[in-house]
Amino acid sequence: MLGLMQRYPLLVSSLIVHAARHRSRSEVVSNLGGPTFHRTTYAEVERRSRRLARALTRLGVGLGDRVATLAWNDFRHLELYYGVSGMGAVCHTVNPRLSADDIAFIMTDAQDSIIFADPSFAPLLAEIAPAVNSCVRSVVLLSDAAGMKDVALAPGMRLYCYETLLAEADEDYVWPEFDENTASALCYTSGTTGRPKGVLYSHRATMLHTYAGNSAETFGIRSVDRILPAASMYHACAWGLPYCATMVGATLVLPGRHLDGASLFKMLESERVTMTAGVPTIWLGLLAHLRSSGERLTSLKRMLVAGSALPRLLVEEFTPMGVNVEQGWGMTETSPIVTYNSPTPASAVLTGEDAIRHRLRQGRAACGTDMKIVDAEGRELPWDGKAFGDFLVRGHWVCREYLNRGAEGAADSEGWLRTGDVCTIDPDGCAEIVDRSKDVIKSGGEWISSIALENIAVSHPAVAEAAIIAARHPKWQERPLLLVVPRAGAQIDKDELLGMFTGKVAKWWLPDDVLMLEELPHTATGKLNKLALRARYQDHLIESAKTQGQAR
Repeated sequence: MLGLMQRYPLLVSSLIVHAARHRSRSEVVSNLGGPTFHRTTYAEVERRSRRLARALTRLGVGLGDRVATLAWNDFRHLELYYGVSGMGAVCHTVNPRLSADDIAFIMTDAQDSIIFADPSFAPLLAEIAPAVNSCVRSVVLLSDAAGMKDVALAPGMRLYCYETLLAEADEDYVWPEFDENTASALCYTSGTTGRPKGVLYSHRATMLHTYAGNSAETFGIRSVDRILPAASMYHACAWGLPYCATMVGATLVLPGRHLDGASLFKMLESERVTMTAGVPTIWLGLLAHLRSSGERLTSLKRMLVAGSALPRLLVEEFTPMGVNVEQGWGMTETSPIVTYNSPTPASAVLTGEDAIRHRLRQGRAACGTDMKIVDAEGRELPWDGKAFGDFLVRGHWVCREYLNRGAEGAADSEGWLRTGDVCTIDPDGCAEIVDRSKDVIKSGGEWISSIALENIAVSHPAVAEAAIIAARHPKWQERPLLLVVPRAGAQIDKDELLGMFTGKVAKWWLPDDVLMLEELPHTATGKLNKLALRARYQDHLIESAKTQGQAR
């Protein structure tokens, strides 16, 4: 027997339709780099998104066609989120920080038909045009006529102005209904271990992820909130925050390309932002600005840190300002949120060191997802907070397989997807990432967590950033090597820095050496590029041993 309830497909367009009808005056604020911020409303975003859908139809875009974006976090990119997906096409958010070769690869792999690009990417468009003209027939610059630039495109590719297209389009477009399993958006992995892989989201998965994201156990966003996603809209759809904010009509504050500490502070303060989210690198930059300027945050209440492990330093520095630093875990393949470190009856009463230690965990699984840890033979390990193994997840918004890859990297027959992380889970179901499987240090058959060591290193007041990598060792196979970037004008004593680890970790975990660097490389998504660091420094200990032997 079936229920007798009304049934409508779960479609992304329903979010902006609801916001336009029931939260019409709520603002969307964008930093476009001018003297003042651009301001619009959800009602205007929905109206312009319908014009965009009409313009796309005139350009020959239909159901299932892929539409690429090379854009920052701003109102026009938000219109693309809804206009493209709402008409049944696929919004392919391309990471502009990838190499031109990788960008050309993923656009041809996705068979994008149109590119919508910020004018600042004109040189990049000219560089990739010859490699993508087999599929891309049009390029639209996200600008008005005054901001248009000349772009050297390949033969057969046409250039359009975004605002001109919208001005010429009618706004009588009616959002269509179609199967909720239809693809809505496409994001590619950053490709640090090979070619980027496409993760194809569906309307159903995105809507379920949005509902879960807005539960009190995760983002818990309300209409009175003012949300600044410092996570890029080309990186796992800015962690779903543009959808979650739209669902409840929260003010959406979009920073554009301006993610330096000074620019973020100005926008956080002037727009009275209550919640923000981004990778640790961004918040370390904000912290450096606050330290140098003496300024403090006065409106921000919550800071979500994800993408990389939460550094203890952020908890210690932002908590006294009244900012609750929270952590979640996910990946492009999981839409992305799977776990969130929300309080439990047991953790809510913790104080001091115990409270900080608990905050550094990745949290419990959101309803709609599941997780487990397994050993090398695939046997599930106990949730005792001690056993650690490969971290597997599944759920309504977890990738089944990669675009055009078939069984390669697909989830298993029960839906379990290997994340590439090593993890422990405590009896309360709280997960703690020990390391990436490719980053964990295997010393003499025992594992050492690079994350735990990095958290200690960055707590040193003279350290701006730190990375631990596995360096080859003639006896122990691998040993930890600490790479640090000193703060501007600061000097770091190696012995003093190493002394900070004493008593906090086992003696055999202590780094074998410390190297001072001017900067550390980062991936296109803002994470430390340990692959590049290992390639450069993995033989440091062996070479040092040889040098010392020759000296003797």
